[in-house]
Amino acid sequence: MAVKKIKTTQKGIEVYSLENAEIKVELLSFGAIISKLLVKDKNGNFVDVVAGYENPDDYLKDTCYFGACIGRVCNRIEGGKFSLDGKEYTLQKNDGQNHLHGGTVGFNKREFSAEVLDENAIRFSRLSPNGEEGYPGNLKVDVTYRINGSALEIEYRAKSDENTVCSLTNHSYFNLDGDFESALEHEVYIDSSALTNIDDGLIPHGDLLEVKGTPYDFSVAKPIGRDIKADSRLLKIARGYDFNYVLNKSNFDVPKAWAYSKKSGIKMEVLTDRPCVQLYTGNFLNGEKGKKTYGFQSTICLETQGYPNAVNVPAFESVRLEKGQEYSAKTVYRFCTK
Repeated sequence: MAVKKIKTTQKGIEVYSLENAEIKVELLSFGAIISKLLVKDKNGNFVDVVAGYENPDDYLKDTCYFGACIGRVCNRIEGGKFSLDGKEYTLQKNDGQNHLHGGTVGFNKREFSAEVLDENAIRFSRLSPNGEEGYPGNLKVDVTYRINGSALEIEYRAKSDENTVCSLTNHSYFNLDGDFESALEHEVYIDSSALTNIDDGLIPHGDLLEVKGTPYDFSVAKPIGRDIKADSRLLKIARGYDFNYVLNKSNFDVPKAWAYSKKSGIKMEVLTDRPCVQLYTGNFLNGEKGKKTYGFQSTICLETQGYPNAVNVPAFESVRLEKGQEYSAKTVYRFCTK
């Protein structure tokens, strides 16, 4: 059987594994976290390409969102508030005056129940109660992880008994060499011609910035480190890349982004039905201790998502979820070597 429960920790976290000949994944009931993701390098050796902790109980005190499901709404919400159907909702402010990644106790800090679906898939579920972190409605959330060849597929489903907002993602930090020394030599491609411009607090307000000819352009693949120290307002604000790219429209089977390391030979393709992807280069990592030591810009994140701060920006595609309707999203991380 390719899926199995490994153990329950002293803190009550259930640990599950999904495994086939090409990929090995370890998942936690706490935060629906991806704690390990092993894929083959160019020499055929398995390499763990995600940041995290060796002891699952250490995720209880994690502040980096390592591998976690992020919700109810990922990324930042300006001022920690939004209006819905004429009513203003006040959210937890856990990023200065703003709301980030679901709040002080977001989905990354919540327990999920686990259900094995078949030999290749497991589903994590929880009910986010009305008022949790300030959000309206009782929201039932399912996150399904499935291995398919050398790919990890993530499917999200959610339904609320009141009108609400919902935008989920996974916050895995990747280093395709597995040594987490630096990600600056990783080549990255993003199928995008524009990003959402931001203010000094990393908040978008509706205007888009064309990336062609700028240090932010990944429409032609390049090493992360090539332009990361460019004399640029946004790069100085974010201390590196931490930007939401608006994806060009194409079929799901066309990769919307990819990362590649010449050192390991591992290439990771990102397929998604989300309109955006956040490129983040671990600019706030500062020697955190886990399976490895995670230093400044030792990782990259490619977080598929809805538009950040869409709850306050009518020009952006809405993340509103109507009562009784189903939120549905899918992202695939597919690996190969070259």
